[in-house]
Order: sequence, then structure tokens, then C-alpha cells
Amino acid sequence: MNRLWAYAAALLLFSVTSFADDAVMAVNVNTASAEEIAEVLVGIGVRKAEAIVAYREANGRFDRAEELQLVKGIGRSTVDRNLERIRVQQ
Repeated sequence: MNRLWAYAAALLLFSVTSFADDAVMAVNVNTASAEEIAEVLVGIGVRKAEAIVAYREANGRFDRAEELQLVKGIGRSTVDRNLERIRVQQ
């Protein structure tokens, strides 16, 4: 019986850990700082994040995640890889 409880506890712990690993952080590219953007988006370092902020300040808010491709140095594959992480809502 103790083995059964130990097995059940291990299974529950594994399930909770796996669920936590599946959670994806997101960032609103219309309000976030360059540091916040670089921290959340995969393949975006501080320099590219600074370019996102500069583009936003010069051209206004992004309406769709795909518009990030308008920023020099950010291509479709980078945007596609980060679609779950990019937010544009107000």
C-alpha cells in the first residue's frame, strides 16, 4: 500500500512539473521595455529588442505580431517561433 501511495505521489509531482514546463511567458511588445522583450522572446537579444522599441516609438503600436517583421533584423522565422509569446493588445 505504501508503494502505491509513493507511486501516486511521484506521478502527481511529475504531472505538476510537466504542466509548469508547458506554461509560456508572454510579453506585450507595445508596452514592454527592451529588457523585458529580450527576456521573453526566443532569439531576441537586447539589441533587437531595442530595435523593436525604437520602431514602436517611431511608427506607433504593433497591431499584429507579424508586423515585427518590419523591424530590421527580425524575420518571419523569429516571429513564428515566438507567436505564443508575443502580445499586442492594449
